[in-house]
Amino acid sequence: MKAITGTAADNYETAKWDPAFTEQMANALGPLVKRWFRAEVRNVENIPQAGGALVVSNHSGGMFTPDVLILAPAFYNTFGYHRPLYTLAHYGLFIGPLDGWFRRIGVIEASRENAAAALHSDAVVLVFPGGDYDTYRPTRSANTVDFNGRTGYVSTAIEAGVPIVPTVSIGAQETQLFLSRGNFLARLLRLTKARIDILPLSFGFPFGLSMIFPPNLPLPAKIVTEVLEPIDVTARFGNDPDVDEVDAHVRSVMEAALERLAGQRRFPILG
Repeated sequence: MKAITGTAADNYETAKWDPAFTEQMANALGPLVKRWFRAEVRNVENIPQAGGALVVSNHSGGMFTPDVLILAPAFYNTFGYHRPLYTLAHYGLFIGPLDGWFRRIGVIEASRENAAAALHSDAVVLVFPGGDYDTYRPTRSANTVDFNGRTGYVSTAIEAGVPIVPTVSIGAQETQLFLSRGNFLARLLRLTKARIDILPLSFGFPFGLSMIFPPNLPLPAKIVTEVLEPIDVTARFGNDPDVDEVDAHVRSVMEAALERLAGQRRFPILG
């Protein structure tokens, strides 16, 4: 993966980040999200102070996942708005009237080119490898890190020469009762032909049983996000690391942290 510098980077999504607009959104939405979820972000200073870094996190909370709205304000409070936090997202997120807003706050389409441009500009990139598969995991499996076999994030970090910063979040799978991803139902209805692998089933407020629609509103479950120590892939796994081995290690570190955080929770939702 070649470094992308100067005017070449301007052709990528990274050029659309607007620090002033990002600060406005963080100041407007950050306090509301923090208050509703009693959100707590721990050890954000584990993100390297300089240089590119790939923050790899589990994804939670279904359609109204609050992960970015919790982590991003804490990141900017620590590092300031001169250093962007880019979030890789599925292209479907950009279909609609909020397209421009998402790009201005640093949400970029998930591609190797965009990730390379961001990382080679010494920015921090946030990725949720599990995507919707992860965010709709059953509540009973809330502390399991399953990226559905996706390991591209490891190759991205290796090729860019940046550390992987594992990050975990707990509590959002309690914002409603996630019953099933609905993999079997998606196959039964042949939705997989349209690249739809899940048809999640959940129970929440105010609509009760929901199959994505109508979308239930998130309950005010306490959410704790913790940034773990960065992993220097080359230093730990050598100059020719095995991608699957690195992925297994990252997920094991994350699951251990989730189990520890789960042990600190006294009650569901209340935290």
